[in-house]
Amino acid sequence: EWRLDVDRPQAAKFGVDVTGIGDTIRMVTNGLKVGEYRPDDGDDEIDIQIRYPAEARSISQLDQVRVASNMGMVPASNFVTRSPQPRVGVIERRDGDRVMRLEAEVAEGYLANDKINELRDRLSTIELDPRVIITYRGEDEDQREAGSFLTGAFSVALFLIAVVLVTQFNSFSSALMILSTVIMSTVGVLIGLLITNQPFGIVMCGVGVIALAGIVVNNNIVLIDTFDHFERRLGHYYDAVIATCRERLRPVMLTTITTILGLMPMVLSMNVDFIARDISIGAPSTQWWVQLSTSIVFGLAFATLLTLIVTPAALVFRGRVAERLSRRRARRNQNPPQTAGLSPTSPGASPAAE
Repeated sequence: EWRLDVDRPQAAKFGVDVTGIGDTIRMVTNGLKVGEYRPDDGDDEIDIQIRYPAEARSISQLDQVRVASNMGMVPASNFVTRSPQPRVGVIERRDGDRVMRLEAEVAEGYLANDKINELRDRLSTIELDPRVIITYRGEDEDQREAGSFLTGAFSVALFLIAVVLVTQFNSFSSALMILSTVIMSTVGVLIGLLITNQPFGIVMCGVGVIALAGIVVNNNIVLIDTFDHFERRLGHYYDAVIATCRERLRPVMLTTITTILGLMPMVLSMNVDFIARDISIGAPSTQWWVQLSTSIVFGLAFATLLTLIVTPAALVFRGRVAERLSRRRARRNQNPPQTAGLSPTSPGASPAAE
């Protein structure tokens, strides 16, 4: 690195201070900050810096740069001496191992996850020293931590829902049908993200899936509870399923339609200002909620089909299986196994054998 020593008495003769010399040197290197600017389409401020053109920013230019003084523009070499010095390096260690950090930004229009996967594939074809350990940090590390947290939260939510369902219905099969519908509703979330050409955000989409589970469970609870009521009243599972679908079609559809219509402004990135009577689309404040609302809308639409089609079909299937098992038990009771060597009508047959 290069060290610049300022001869202060000599600089004082020209009426130049160290601050002015430093500002002039910055125009040759990284630039001199003169203000800040916030663009209309951004949330962060951008620094305004001035510096010399690219062809004038070189090591030799440090000797030729001129500084404003009382005598006009004078060369900085009159009171600044440039000398090479050994660079002071910093060795970073983590848990006793030496660490080297490589950082890069992703260009606009590309996903960091895709580029990390490409980097992994490329590094797998390169022979590295076995002592070298590559760890991906930054956004990839944050994504993995958020993914593990939301996975645990989703598992805990499903477990608590299962406990409540088993307690309410006193039936493992009913709880299993409802939980399977919750899990299958995530297919609708993925379909919605594919249609809208959006990436799967671990945080917002994960929260949307967890919130979706509550709505799906509510619709299925209403459906199965009504089925149990009609089954006790009508006495046959098939008639109970038909009556349940007829009675609960409108409540389930109304719940779904009102929820979807309420979330559509967020899906369309629409911001409605009732006071100023203004509607804007694509505002920066709406971008945060697009993935969350999209996950709930498409997941709920797909889960409604599951609730109205798959759940009744599963109830019919469960009824048929239970009916078949009861018939098999009835046949076994009518034809009990006989004792070997004796028939029920033989004179030596005991009452126990009969």
